[in-house]
Amino acid sequence: MATQVLTFGARDRAEINPWVIAGTVMLATFMEVLDTSVANVALPHIAGSLSASVDEATWVLTAYLVANAIVLPLSGWFSSLFGRKRFYMTCVALFTVSSTLCGLAPSLSMLVFFRVLQGLGGGALQPVSQAILRETFPREKQGMAMAVYGMGVVFAPVVGPTLGGWITDNFTWRWIFLINIPVGICSLLFTSVLIFDPPYLLRRSLRGSRIDYIGLGLLATGLASLEIMLDEGQKNDWFSSHGIVIAAIIAVLALVSVVVWEFKQRDPVVDFHLLKERNFAISTMTMFILGFVLYGSTMAMPLFLQTLLGYTATQSGLALSPGGLAIMIMMPLVGFLLSKYEARWLVIFGLLVSAYGLYDMSRFNLQVDFRHAVMARIVQSLGLAFLFVPINTTAFYFIARENTSYATGLINLARNMGGSTGIALSTTLIARREQFHQARLVEHLSSGDPSYQAMLESTKQLFMSKGADAVHAMQQARGVVYSMLQQQASMLAFLDDFRLLAYAFVAVIPLMFLMKKTRAGRGPAGSIH
Repeated sequence: MATQVLTFGARDRAEINPWVIAGTVMLATFMEVLDTSVANVALPHIAGSLSASVDEATWVLTAYLVANAIVLPLSGWFSSLFGRKRFYMTCVALFTVSSTLCGLAPSLSMLVFFRVLQGLGGGALQPVSQAILRETFPREKQGMAMAVYGMGVVFAPVVGPTLGGWITDNFTWRWIFLINIPVGICSLLFTSVLIFDPPYLLRRSLRGSRIDYIGLGLLATGLASLEIMLDEGQKNDWFSSHGIVIAAIIAVLALVSVVVWEFKQRDPVVDFHLLKERNFAISTMTMFILGFVLYGSTMAMPLFLQTLLGYTATQSGLALSPGGLAIMIMMPLVGFLLSKYEARWLVIFGLLVSAYGLYDMSRFNLQVDFRHAVMARIVQSLGLAFLFVPINTTAFYFIARENTSYATGLINLARNMGGSTGIALSTTLIARREQFHQARLVEHLSSGDPSYQAMLESTKQLFMSKGADAVHAMQQARGVVYSMLQQQASMLAFLDDFRLLAYAFVAVIPLMFLMKKTRAGRGPAGSIH
């Protein structure tokens, strides 16, 4: 009976157009990645609707990210234990049902609980989708397949805030969750008909494996503590908070312990042995930096436009959207170039272009116009288009096919944790550097500074010309000058952040020369594909 099932699945899969399968897996993945950012702009509305503070409502984001991070590295193990198709459909179903419950949640505590379920369901969709694509396409077409898939993964975080803001403004925040229902149903129907498990994975799942409860517990505890530390750190002044210190200690102890423990297991929940392969280890580190810069800049850019230039949420979203379109346009070209050039050269090119775009942002001022902001974001995005697919191609080049699910889980975890770290550090850097620049600029607001005195006097005369007496005009003038100082300090802090993100990309370039050489569009001799 088992042999008949294996033969039937292989034959049916061979008759299905692989691009139809690519569209199927991209559908659910886009939906999941979108939900990591779509709720951000709706937090004030959620808080008001459910009688909670905005700070309390941030747990709607944190709960999802924590659950997401826990499941990501476990996707390979669950695929082997239950079968990839069965596990994938279970995740889509859980994500869809929990999205429905989120949209109907009567209280904040229930919404946070349902977001945990949503994160558990959505966490495995990205790595399992990548594993399915690698199984479906031959080596020479995998670059183009990953390019199409990458369009959804990279574009979703960009369009998420804009879409979330539009839905919230025109309907209600509940629809940012309810729109997942038809997408999830379509994904389940297509998956049930089009997706089949490969024979080796079926044999492994039929054989079964021992459940590593200790590894599961250590991993869940470590990643949850790390995610909470990153998300809540800036709000609680980092290590001046006992809660953050405790979370950091638990995260370090649990994550170090899980690595040591998993290396000794016959059936590990996370196969850290894969990191012994040099290309995969370097690619995983590079993917962490990609997540760091992508999510850090996606957070900082609209914040800069809204807080300093007075843009609305919709206008700031429109400033970012052309960058997302640039990624979508360039992805197929990158997939084609992978068949002609070695992947690491494309990565180096992408790092340089994206770093230049970020460096251009670090030269913004308070008079920057919409066109300049859009063009800088487009240049950064053009570079990002050359990163996602080539990094994945290099990562899996020397990884055996039966280890794909474990590998995709690790590399996607690296990107997500990089994103959380990027948002946390960018938020902290902006706040700290704003204080630093304000302290430096205040030094010039003295009676002995002629420029300050001239500005104060001209502003005072302006208010007096409008009817204010000399005393009140001077008070108003000082308030205006100090407000301008705060704006300048805040702008300089954002510029420091953009500069740091540019340097982060440049720092990765030397690692590309440590990789083993690969051949464009072909697999290595002796690898299992």
